Amino acid sequence: MDAPREEPGAPTSEGPRALFDASSDAVAVLSGHGVVLGWTRAAEELLGHPAPEIVGGPAARLLAMPGDPVRVAGVAERCRAGMGWSGLIPLRHRDGRRIDVDLRVSASFRIGADECFLISARERRPQWTVGQSVLDGFLTRSPVGMAVMDTQLRYVWLNDTLERFGGVPREQRLGKRLSDLLPGLQAETIEGLMRKVLDTGVPVTDYEYVGWSWADPHRQHAYSTSFFPLVDPDDSITGVCYMVLDVTERWNARQLLALVNEAGTRIGTTLDVLRTAQELADFAVPRFADFVLVDLLEPVLSTEGHGAWLTDAGPAPAKPVMRRAGLSSVREGAPEAVARVGDRVDFVPPPHDAHLLIDGEPILIPVLDPSDELWATEQPERAASMREFGLHSLISVPMRARNTALGLTTFVRSLNPVPFQPDDVLVARELVARAALCVDNARRYTREHTAAVTLQRSLLPQALMGGTALEVASSYLPADPTGGVGGDWFDVIPLSGARVGLVVGDVVGHGITAAATMGRLRTAVQTLADMEMPPDELLAHLDDLVLRLSEEQPDGDTAEDAEAMRRSATGFLGATCLYAVYDPVTRRCTMARAGHPPPVVVAPDGQVSFPELPAGPPLGLGGMAFEADEIELAENSLFGLYTDGLVAAADRDVERGMRRLGDLLSRRGLDLGTLCSSSVRQLVPAPQPDDIALLLTRTHALGAERVVSWEVPADPAAVADVRARATRQVEDWGFAELAMTTELIVSELVTNAIRYAEPPIRLRLLRDSRLTCEVADASSTAPRLRHARSMDEGGRGLFLVAQLAHRWGARYTADGKIIWAEQEIP
Repeated sequence: MDAPREEPGAPTSEGPRALFDASSDAVAVLSGHGVVLGWTRAAEELLGHPAPEIVGGPAARLLAMPGDPVRVAGVAERCRAGMGWSGLIPLRHRDGRRIDVDLRVSASFRIGADECFLISARERRPQWTVGQSVLDGFLTRSPVGMAVMDTQLRYVWLNDTLERFGGVPREQRLGKRLSDLLPGLQAETIEGLMRKVLDTGVPVTDYEYVGWSWADPHRQHAYSTSFFPLVDPDDSITGVCYMVLDVTERWNARQLLALVNEAGTRIGTTLDVLRTAQELADFAVPRFADFVLVDLLEPVLSTEGHGAWLTDAGPAPAKPVMRRAGLSSVREGAPEAVARVGDRVDFVPPPHDAHLLIDGEPILIPVLDPSDELWATEQPERAASMREFGLHSLISVPMRARNTALGLTTFVRSLNPVPFQPDDVLVARELVARAALCVDNARRYTREHTAAVTLQRSLLPQALMGGTALEVASSYLPADPTGGVGGDWFDVIPLSGARVGLVVGDVVGHGITAAATMGRLRTAVQTLADMEMPPDELLAHLDDLVLRLSEEQPDGDTAEDAEAMRRSATGFLGATCLYAVYDPVTRRCTMARAGHPPPVVVAPDGQVSFPELPAGPPLGLGGMAFEADEIELAENSLFGLYTDGLVAAADRDVERGMRRLGDLLSRRGLDLGTLCSSSVRQLVPAPQPDDIALLLTRTHALGAERVVSWEVPADPAAVADVRARATRQVEDWGFAELAMTTELIVSELVTNAIRYAEPPIRLRLLRDSRLTCEVADASSTAPRLRHARSMDEGGRGLFLVAQLAHRWGARYTADGKIIWAEQEIP
């Protein structure tokens, strides 16, 4: 029979080879039917059975376990296939003892006609044992604190480590409970867990808690504890054992990481510099410090200039001029503060100066000494506060962001007895760095927002004049500062013939770009309106302008230009607009709109309507036509233009907002200004992220007593008669001082129409805020102002009109054109 193959294994006292020396194994030979055919002396020594008792009998009676025919058949099949089998089997000694043996079965072979198997066995023994001294050293000197409690949760045994953790001598612990000795360690909770283990027998592992101990009474420690039951041979629980590991460093790292992460959500919730500074102070108290000061440089709080110091801009003044921007304390009212929020301060920990803010590192003073000469001489008031309120440890961190010095944040401890440690500086630096970025964002936004508001207000009309044709009132509500300045605008433009142009628009986007675009569009509308363009043509020209503005690109020489180019390439610069022209003579209002909400009309009887004008595309799409429509307005009708923010502010339901607007404007008994402002307040009671504009007008008509007209024959001889009629009419209106200039203007305009234009020709005089003379003809030829030479006999007509009139011009109609001239009424 071949010896078993030697395998590497754990050493024994006899060496590694003795463990697998087959010569010492108990060996037996079994037949294929499980009958013992051979029995060696080693087998007799192992199980105590002599050969005569075993040979010829079944081997199954040696097993100390129930028979398993299926397993036996599987082992036999494996051995018949030429492979051996090995495993751990419990056998029964002759004296009844159970013996666990490593059993090996060889491949099957034949003796004569019988199938046989060779069985070898070796008792499983511990490969090594631990001496009592080793066990004692492990238990007493382990870095893990260990204790055994009885069923009454009284100490029975504890190791040296646990004694060191708690700071209570072993002699004082034995026989007493945890709650009697260490009340600052969540004793009731821990004893509750131990009772649960005693009741259920289920271990509790890795329970973490924080508390104080007599070993280190000035510092909070974190511990990880596991509890498991002690069980005797009859499975009854006789006590509980617990193991404690000091995990203060891990706990602190986790807590500080959570603190920094939470700071990211609690600091910088608004784009307000002072609010952000106060959020930093409030967040750090009492989580990190007992008293926090946030002082910002005065330029940071200013909306003018750059607003801060650049860290590479050269030397700074010895004493920085700062303002207290944030203040928080665990004491109500922060009595330890020398200065309040808003006060000017120049505090930096001595002996440092303003260079600390520009290029200095955080300052850690673990122990503050109010009797220190530097504090007593340079900061006497603060030294007195330190002495009175027990301020004992300090960290000061310069606030810097984007190469810009912003201020200084100081953390102080007083009620918390633990002084700041070097690791705390890292946390303070991270908190201040996050807050500094938010402060700088708020500072930049405030400057841009202030500039945008100033620009926008300067571009909006300062006074609205509707003449005698319209009574005008307006209300403008800027967007909530967090939403940014929008591009809403409105205007009232006096036109010739006592007509008035009304416009309202809304530029897409917010900020300075939107405000600047609004200004350009407003100027363009005024220019196009002054050219007497009808509403649909005016919007078409405005659409071309927006397209050109959208195509403008920065040069891209700098990173900022490249970013602006990227935004311009992906963004759409557009606007909505509605332009209307009201004629008080005909009481007709001609309108066109480009993606803007329709106007609101309230008739004198209170009936509200929203004229259904052709919608038209928003400005900036290009390639689409605009259509104009005309309505008649009864005298004393209310005509209103507005931006979408007014009707969509409440619940984003535009149709519902329009109905509410109509109901508010239909109220009676209010003057136009009160009606306008109160309607906006009721529709928009709270700040909104979009600008809101409402322009209200009450229409008036020019009666027949203010307008007179005559048909003019296409005959030069008719000029004198028409001139005389006009002169008499001006005198009848009481403007005798204008009679001569009116006579000259009528003479020149009518003469030019007869000479160069086509009939029919008509003269009209209007008495409004100005005296207007209009000559209409059927020609579309544009008038041209000439400068005649000294020897020329003609060519001075329009030049003379331009000198006599306040202003003059021409406008085209469906039937031709009208040349007009206005004179100021004395």
